[in-house]
Amino acid sequence: MTNPGPYEFDVIVIGAGHAGIEAALAAARLGRRTALLTLNADTVGQMSCNPAIGGVAKGQIVREVDALGGAMGRLTDETAIQFRLLNRTKGPAMHGPRAQCDKKAYQIAAKWMVERQEGLTLRQEMTEAVVVEGGRVAGVRCRGGAVYRARAIVLTTGTFLQALMHTGETKTKGGRAGDASAEGLSASLRELGIELRRFKTGTPPRLNGRTIDFSRLQPQPGDESPVPFSFLTDRVTQDQLDCHITYTNQNVHDLIRANLHRAPMYSGQIQSAGPRYCPSIEDKVVKFADREQHQIFLEPEGRQTLEYYCNGISTSLPRDVQEAIIPLIPGLAHAEIMRFGYAVEYDYAPPTQLAPTLEVKAVPGLFLAGQINGTTGYEEAAAQGLIAGANAGLQVADAPPFVVDRSEGYIGVLIDDLVTRGVDEPYRMFTSRAEYRLLLRHDNADLRLTGRGRAIGLVDDVRWTRFESRRDRIERLRREVHQTLVRGESLERRLRRPETEWDELVALHPPLAELSTDADIVAQVMIESKYGGYITRQADEVDRFRKLENKVIPMNVDYHAVPQLREEAKEKLSKVRPRSLGQAGRISGISPADVATLLVHLKRNHAAS
Repeated sequence: MTNPGPYEFDVIVIGAGHAGIEAALAAARLGRRTALLTLNADTVGQMSCNPAIGGVAKGQIVREVDALGGAMGRLTDETAIQFRLLNRTKGPAMHGPRAQCDKKAYQIAAKWMVERQEGLTLRQEMTEAVVVEGGRVAGVRCRGGAVYRARAIVLTTGTFLQALMHTGETKTKGGRAGDASAEGLSASLRELGIELRRFKTGTPPRLNGRTIDFSRLQPQPGDESPVPFSFLTDRVTQDQLDCHITYTNQNVHDLIRANLHRAPMYSGQIQSAGPRYCPSIEDKVVKFADREQHQIFLEPEGRQTLEYYCNGISTSLPRDVQEAIIPLIPGLAHAEIMRFGYAVEYDYAPPTQLAPTLEVKAVPGLFLAGQINGTTGYEEAAAQGLIAGANAGLQVADAPPFVVDRSEGYIGVLIDDLVTRGVDEPYRMFTSRAEYRLLLRHDNADLRLTGRGRAIGLVDDVRWTRFESRRDRIERLRREVHQTLVRGESLERRLRRPETEWDELVALHPPLAELSTDADIVAQVMIESKYGGYITRQADEVDRFRKLENKVIPMNVDYHAVPQLREEAKEKLSKVRPRSLGQAGRISGISPADVATLLVHLKRNHAAS
């Protein structure tokens, strides 16, 4: 058997952002010969916007990516400059780990991880077309005529497809300041029958910290006992840097209103939709006209730079307006702008064109992940990249696909929302999107997913050994608490009382002390006990959910041949082609009556399982 040439691979990943990194690493971990092609090999893992990872729901996603062997959690723990656990005063389902990272350190660490991965080749290439032969992908063609061949392709193009940046009236081609636009690939995708639309996103100005008056700002320190992102990290040891808080004011708002005619979103220069939950300062001033101020977080971009990210004033206003706004903000009277804010428009593919594996239904072997699917956020991108890369690697080996469902993880919620409901604005994750969020906590992501990752080859021996140890320690402590009786009452029952703390149990039963030296292990058992009734209730809901998920719909169903279905239902079901009755019921516009009608039809004609 001849050795494969330098342009022959099992899996090719296009784009080396957060989705591309996870996709390429996942395929390589499965033993597939993988190529990662990127416009610029110096920007692997670059954080185009705020160098922060996690947050409410997003932190859960990162923990799940880590539980499946992914990179983002480890990179964050290694390079973060501040850690905070959000929503500490709320219930455990709402806790969200977040970290501010050193932008350059993260990028360097990501590239270093990619370069060291066995079976993974990193190349700087401009990909211009997807090559299809015999009805499935066969490779990609790059600028200069080079053709890379593979049986599976993962596109993770971020904001670079036909990308156009806007700063006031000025327009520049590019998906990120200083980087080019991918101009040829969109035409290739359209030729394959893939629908493309336009979205926009934006970024704020960056300031030189030497010129900021921090005495007028409110400091925001990190947590004294930081919660790591990776289950492989014992504890965070590096020093943390403060972030700072300031606010806009009426003078700022008046200046923005006076210049709205020069803002691309309001002048008509940009007509595509932007992220609702990360609006520009122009949008905030218009849509929340009664607000006297808006919060701004000044966040350091690294340890070896004085550059500060102005979180809260994303803008595409002209440079002269940005220069006039900044001095009106408390603490920024003499602040110097190092980079101006801008908006970027780019092509994306409506994700209802994808299967739950993130494979394009119409083009076998082609997978899409990240912002090309209409999402926003590093975390959402990483999750999709891991799932797409894993499924590309599995498909090459003719192995069954890997799908996380809504009851197993936020990753499942994210992907199911995308492929079932689609997007009309850039999608971001919230805890409110997850029906079973009490079960999908950040602290138990490994208990939910590491075994599944191990089963398909995503989880290596080191991680698996560590997971088994943690799982066994939790089980030993859980068993001790359940079986130990004090004055006729189990410790578990006593722990259910809201006022009972762990120290009280240890005082009642001293042998617990030896089993509870790890605060993380103790927290698991306490959550299970104190929220036991709610957890049991959600587990019952999951059982009902799975019954519908297990009723598989054959892919060849002709929905137009189901006479009792409404026309709208026929059209939507034909477009999405759900894989189960559960997924069918989650399609926007599909009613319970439609699902019942479909079930009767399947029983009569297709012997639905």
